[in-house]
Amino acid sequence: MDASDSWLDIFDIQAKASMDINIFELFSGMVENMDLQASLKDSTSHTIRHHKTTDQSEQWFESTFCPWFDETENLMGTIVQTDDITRLVEKELELERANYLLQAQSEVLNVGNWEYNVETEQLYWSEETKKIHQVPSSYQPDVSEAIAFYKQGYSRNKISMLFHQIMTQGTPFNQKLAIITAKGEERWVKAAGKPIKKDGEIVKVFGTFQDIHDKVMAETKTRENEQLLHTLIDNIPLNIFVKDLDSKKILVNKAECEYLGKKPEEMIGKSDFDLYDPEVAKTSRDEDLQVIRTLKPILGKETISIKKDGEYTNFLTSKIPLFDGEGKINGLIGISMDITALKKKEDQLRNLINITSVQNKKLINFAHIVSHNLRSHSANFSMLLEFLINEDDEREKEHILKMLSQASNRLLETLDNLNEVIDINTNVNLEKSPLNLHDNVVKVQQSLSALLEKNQVEIINKVDKDLCVSACCSYLDSIIINLLTNAVKYRSSERNPVITINAKKHDKHVVFSVSDNGLGIDLERYGGKIFGLYKTFHNNKDARGLGLYIIKNQIEAMGGSITAKSEVDKGTTFNVYFNEES
Repeated sequence: MDASDSWLDIFDIQAKASMDINIFELFSGMVENMDLQASLKDSTSHTIRHHKTTDQSEQWFESTFCPWFDETENLMGTIVQTDDITRLVEKELELERANYLLQAQSEVLNVGNWEYNVETEQLYWSEETKKIHQVPSSYQPDVSEAIAFYKQGYSRNKISMLFHQIMTQGTPFNQKLAIITAKGEERWVKAAGKPIKKDGEIVKVFGTFQDIHDKVMAETKTRENEQLLHTLIDNIPLNIFVKDLDSKKILVNKAECEYLGKKPEEMIGKSDFDLYDPEVAKTSRDEDLQVIRTLKPILGKETISIKKDGEYTNFLTSKIPLFDGEGKINGLIGISMDITALKKKEDQLRNLINITSVQNKKLINFAHIVSHNLRSHSANFSMLLEFLINEDDEREKEHILKMLSQASNRLLETLDNLNEVIDINTNVNLEKSPLNLHDNVVKVQQSLSALLEKNQVEIINKVDKDLCVSACCSYLDSIIINLLTNAVKYRSSERNPVITINAKKHDKHVVFSVSDNGLGIDLERYGGKIFGLYKTFHNNKDARGLGLYIIKNQIEAMGGSITAKSEVDKGTTFNVYFNEES
């Protein structure tokens, strides 16, 4: 055997020893030996691969055996050419590994591939592509059959158009479509295709074919659930919103939009400071931070919301922390129920209970008054009748009859007074209207002019000429008359009476004041009885103890109140509070 030095190096043979080595010893592998023997027998070329392994590396070689003939074409031996193909083998192994990984990935992701040869018009499907179509491995498709698998209608028309465009214009595609498998199942797939060109001409079309049915079904179910959720939250009579960690709204329902009179896109990304009164927004932000910091919900808290236009609304609000998939807080859900109407009903009920309580107290008090007064009159009648029966003197009888007549008149007067009080307390349909207070004072002053002149009364009317109160006309006249006549009735004998009338508007009330310089009342002694029925505090023959009681009932019937300030021998001031809201 004769060989080059580089060839001998491959087999770690020294040049001197090469002449004594049989070539069959170098290629001792069964396949290699058989190929070498075949090359020497049939005068044909053979190629074999072999490798050499050391501690550090592995080398691959490719040896080609070519027959060696003499001048008369007799086979004398073989010529061996050996090439180092280590890098080629490494690339082949790398390609094989990549193909294996691609195949495994295709099986995991349900992705197949396909290839169409324009020249031969042959269509190739990978095993995964066939699996998705539910056809056997031996199935050989053509283009028309492949298109026929797509669901009739949109999907089939779409793939036909896309395949035509890629063949004629080279337009790649990636489309989600529906197919009907060989077993009759409808499945969603993603079909993609890309042209391969040579010298500007399309020679092949390569593409992928992915089963996305489960994903599409999951997305459809998610959309249906989202639609159901939106339908529910948009039709629940509650304001629902979702905020991020900066308290900016990322979701609002229909009720929340209608409450603020805005569209969803006008509210998304906005904070409460953009939508509400600053004080309300600050309170809301503090609540949000509390929920975010403590991770505990705020449930059923009564809040008052004030919009930019100043409108007040009472809400029953809950705020619940919202967590992401990792359990970290990423916002909160807010639910608010408008309880404005309910609060008004509560206020009305509370007011009704208060009124009922007051009315019950009045009724009990009134019943005591009626019982006391009628008992007094009946006792007087009984005594006079007994005197009359037992009396024989005609003159004395006439005197007793005169006393009976006077007692009867006093009883009728008492009944009239009691009826007037009943009328005030049972008038539930009291009609109030704006009345000019100054003009009504002047009108009463004119009607009492004779009384005022007779008693040399000076009236100082400081009421603003434009001030009006919401009141019942007859009640207002009665209140002014009783206050003025009271001031005249209880005037001091040591000085001419001076009555000062004033009125001021304070918040929700108009305060009407009547001050005199008369006898005054000892409030420490009589303060709790000053507005009682038939309660008198001076030895005045005209005192009946009825006027102040009627005034109190009339002003309370209009939703107001009355108070008194007095000092003995200096005078009295009555303050009447007209309620401008009720």
